[in-house]
Amino acid sequence: MKKSLKQVNLKVVLIGLVLMVISCSKEDAETVEFESSEAVITATELKVSDESELISEEVTAIAEDVYAADEISTTSKADFRSDYLPDCVTITTVVTDTTKERTLDFGEGCELPNGNTLSGIIKLSYVKDMTLAQKTIALVLENFTFNGVSVEGGADILRVRSNENGNPQGTANASFNATWPEGETASFTGTRTREWIEGYGSGFWGDNVFLITGKRTFVNKAGNTFDKEVVSPLRRELSCRFIVSGVLDITRNENTVSLDFGDGSCDAKGILTLPDGSSEEVFLRRFLKN
Repeated sequence: MKKSLKQVNLKVVLIGLVLMVISCSKEDAETVEFESSEAVITATELKVSDESELISEEVTAIAEDVYAADEISTTSKADFRSDYLPDCVTITTVVTDTTKERTLDFGEGCELPNGNTLSGIIKLSYVKDMTLAQKTIALVLENFTFNGVSVEGGADILRVRSNENGNPQGTANASFNATWPEGETASFTGTRTREWIEGYGSGFWGDNVFLITGKRTFVNKAGNTFDKEVVSPLRRELSCRFIVSGVLDITRNENTVSLDFGDGSCDAKGILTLPDGSSEEVFLRRFLKN
């Protein structure tokens, strides 16, 4: 791009009024008012909205990974173990006549292979019969944190062993509330479907690939609401921090922008199309490590 850095930063903040996924690099709570809205949003709130998406994605991925390992071990009658969860996670299983209750304890802090650090507990519950074609996995968080963010809530995940494409699939109806160390709060609810298109059963977390569709609503500390709908499946590769391709529509106060995540490259770049049809390259960040 040949625009000045100052022009690009101003453009990004303006776009942020309807964008839920941009995390601005500034820390000065800069605000800009969108032309057709009385509401404003800070750079910090944009950062919070982006990170909330990653939290929801990762929690769901953990649940599906643990369930998949159980399913493969049971149906193949051979011991199977995924390497996605490190040894610092303690998994306890209680089996009743009809159900399995699984507790994932991340202790005071446990770093996953992708660099995210979790603490507290994820509880999973599902029907014991692993031969069923589909079932619901109940997920509840207890004293849980994600990279220092306190998260409450849970999800019901409808797990299908083989969808119309022959792939495992989970549809999560989730509701979470989060509080950041700096005092920012947010809620994020909605339904997302994750089709597991690559890496299922390999035992290696780095080759897992999902296609994500669905809708979600994000509400920030100021009460501003963002409605987000996937219009072209989002491709999530667990080896990458970012969505690598797909298109997401983001609507706030009847204004809609479209975010194209790119050509499959693992980078922080995206192309945002504004309501007037103009486009801008933007940069996305998720819990950027120093």
